[in-house]
Amino acid sequence: MKSVVIIPTYNEIENIETMITAVLQLPTPFDILIVDDNSPDGTAQCVQTLQKKHPKPLHLIVREKKSGLGTAYITGFKWALHKKYDFIFEMDCDFSHPPEALPGMLNDLQTGKCDMIIGSRYLKGINVKNWPLRRIILSFGASIYVRIITFLPIKDPTAGFVGYTRAALQKLHLDAITFQGYGFQIAMKFWLWKAGLTLKEVPILFTERKLGKSKMSGSIIKEAMLGTVLLKCKGCLNPKKVVKT
Repeated sequence: MKSVVIIPTYNEIENIETMITAVLQLPTPFDILIVDDNSPDGTAQCVQTLQKKHPKPLHLIVREKKSGLGTAYITGFKWALHKKYDFIFEMDCDFSHPPEALPGMLNDLQTGKCDMIIGSRYLKGINVKNWPLRRIILSFGASIYVRIITFLPIKDPTAGFVGYTRAALQKLHLDAITFQGYGFQIAMKFWLWKAGLTLKEVPILFTERKLGKSKMSGSIIKEAMLGTVLLKCKGCLNPKKVVKT
């Protein structure tokens, strides 16, 4: 059975080599797909150099321009499904998501404990490191807001450290999920839950990036807030546009 970790990048030259090395050195084998939005800092060129050393497990897609996190993951999901991967993960490049958690998350998918596994910041209290209080309040408050609106039984609905079975992703019309950022993360959990699949959270320690620049913006937060209401409406009125029957 094959597993792949999809990592979207834009200007991650400070982190990319260290992250790739960390994933490839795990005791459990994972392939890696970097989806780079034509980073001007040379991120993709660094990956191409590393591919000479790791030609089989390391893959790269370079898109023409910065087109958003959600479409980067959809591009990666389609590629992974086409390549017949059995387990597909998504994670950030900045080490906010701990690579060492991947083998345990994979085990839960392989043993049938769930169809979607979520590395959760809020399953057991608030497990974040080096965040200012304002950021903690914003993120934790957003998780409560999403749960109230959608009834989604997940403590960390905006989490971006997630693994899927192949069958789970095949339950969705991926092109119908058009959100970016937090909105995309909420939508993936919401629609797989609506499809009747099993979602499981495991606790992780989320650590704020040390190198590079955060991609957080006001528009991403706004999309998540408004998008949550839209998700609720679509889920009640016409879920078949997203969930395959």
